[in-house]
Amino acid sequence: MSTAKDAFDLLSEREKRMFQGREAPESFPVSLSEEEWRERLSDFEYQVLREQGTERAFTGELHKNSERGTYYSKATGQPLFSSDSKYDSRSGWPSFYEPIDPDSVRYRVDRSHGMVRVEVVDSRSGSHLGHVFPDGPDPTGLRYCINSASLEFVPEGKEAPEKL
Repeated sequence: MSTAKDAFDLLSEREKRMFQGREAPESFPVSLSEEEWRERLSDFEYQVLREQGTERAFTGELHKNSERGTYYSKATGQPLFSSDSKYDSRSGWPSFYEPIDPDSVRYRVDRSHGMVRVEVVDSRSGSHLGHVFPDGPDPTGLRYCINSASLEFVPEGKEAPEKL
């Protein structure tokens, strides 16, 4: 069985230091049955968040969003990314160079599709958000490539979603 450590072994020493101690645990504080997740999420959101699916490049509703505000987890309502760290990576997905709080996300190895990647999950529920790659801009050099379907955007000055 692969572990987050396997994926981390492929990273540079600098990147390893950034992710160390942030591997996804076996269980998470928010633990709902799959039936409860299906009731809370649309079919597509469920596919992305709970079944590690992805949206096609350039199709996500938040891909070109340039409003100031905060991106929250669609699964738990916790804040994940600020518009201040969003940039156009030309990858086709909303991209950020860092999370709002390092503790808002966790990491695990993803060996699907014949690749080894670092998956990014919501630290409260383990729900799939996207992946992180070591080809982003300064100051972190990271590209958090996140599915719009896993995010809820709240414009600056508006009320945050209810947290699970």
